Amino acid sequence: ARVAQHIARLRRELPDVRASWTREDNLHLTLKFLGNVPVADIPLVSDAFERAAKTVAAFELTLAGSGPFPPHGRPSVLWVGTQASGLQTLHAAIDQELGVAGFPRETRAFHPHLTIARLRGAQGGRQIGELHASLGFAPVTFDVSEVVVFRSELLRQGAKHDAISRHKLS
Repeated sequence: ARVAQHIARLRRELPDVRASWTREDNLHLTLKFLGNVPVADIPLVSDAFERAAKTVAAFELTLAGSGPFPPHGRPSVLWVGTQASGLQTLHAAIDQELGVAGFPRETRAFHPHLTIARLRGAQGGRQIGELHASLGFAPVTFDVSEVVVFRSELLRQGAKHDAISRHKLS
């Protein structure tokens, strides 16, 4: 709800900025993006997440900070930051288990964040990036007790995410 309020404020203050804003029900933190996965391989993915979840204890996650990406020049994404040591551990466990299941291991560093907007035009991009960064995002902490495998479908009205499986952390 706090992220949705932040988005609403940005939209009110700079209404002419062309952006795809993340709806509250679509806010998520991506731990591993797999792209197109054949339906037959979905059980392998869910099993890998289940094994990974069993190795990581529930933890607290703090949303804090905000900024644009890239940080200089015309931004294309607005993000809210995350802080949690358990998140790095969970990401590593998922990457490890998916690697065992035959999926490619991650080669890039993991920089967890919530994407709140994808900017679609040059008009107002810098201004909204600067406003977003200057407002910051006051820390809010909550418990993380499960990880969810989602199927994402890109539709004309935006992305739709459906939960495939849920896995409790140990």
